[in-house]
Amino acid sequence: MDAEVARADPARLPTIRRVGWGAPVNWLTGAMGDLSQAPLVAFFHGLVLALVGVGLSASLLSAWGAFWTMALTFGFILVAPLLAMGPYETGRLLEAGQKPTLGRTLLVRRALRADVAALGVGLFVLFALWLRAAQVVYGLSTFTLHETPAQLAAFAFGTEAGRVMLLTGSAVGAVFAGLTFASVVVAAPMLLDTRVGVFAAVATSVQATLANPGPMLLWAALIAGLVALSAVTGFLPMIIIFPWLGLASWRAFRDMVAQDGMLGAEGGGG
Repeated sequence: MDAEVARADPARLPTIRRVGWGAPVNWLTGAMGDLSQAPLVAFFHGLVLALVGVGLSASLLSAWGAFWTMALTFGFILVAPLLAMGPYETGRLLEAGQKPTLGRTLLVRRALRADVAALGVGLFVLFALWLRAAQVVYGLSTFTLHETPAQLAAFAFGTEAGRVMLLTGSAVGAVFAGLTFASVVVAAPMLLDTRVGVFAAVATSVQATLANPGPMLLWAALIAGLVALSAVTGFLPMIIIFPWLGLASWRAFRDMVAQDGMLGAEGGGG
């Protein structure tokens, strides 16, 4: 790691550390070791999310068609960081030398508070805005509701209007994804510290992203690629990918945010 970045308000925000380009790979490598220490707990969280993804995508595809399935799947990615409190808690317990259990990671007591709920509300607002934006882009591009992925792909890649829709939708989606990523990549795991408020957590998250633009862009690309791989293969890979990314996100938070008496100094209370 390079020199630390001075924090804007020492009384409120922790110090942000700069990390190198190789940091995201290190986070994933370390998280794989964490998986090996608590495989049953970690994979249970992944299995639950995978089953939810399979069920939602199947029901959405049969009821609303391919476009809405794609749009809602992308929107689901926007709120997924808040669903990873179990893997974050698993990483916290392992770091503290404690044994993660399903009881401690399924119902994370540290996450049952107003600040976490406020972050969730913010993410669902972004989710709703994304759905509205996607509806506008799709509605301006075609009058046809494509019922299958093959029909949607043929329109998107085989017609001029479809290619314009792809470009416009990708640009709009990138804005929503960038805002969400910068706001929660550090904030979600940071909120396991009950002494941290949602505004301080989000500000720290944005500050960490701005202080490490290259590594964070790579980290975002790795997350997007792994989630996309899971989505196009029926969500079953999420059994491994979800807890893996959650544990790696915990390591990212710990790597970039100097603790200044935060979580690491706390004992084992669950």
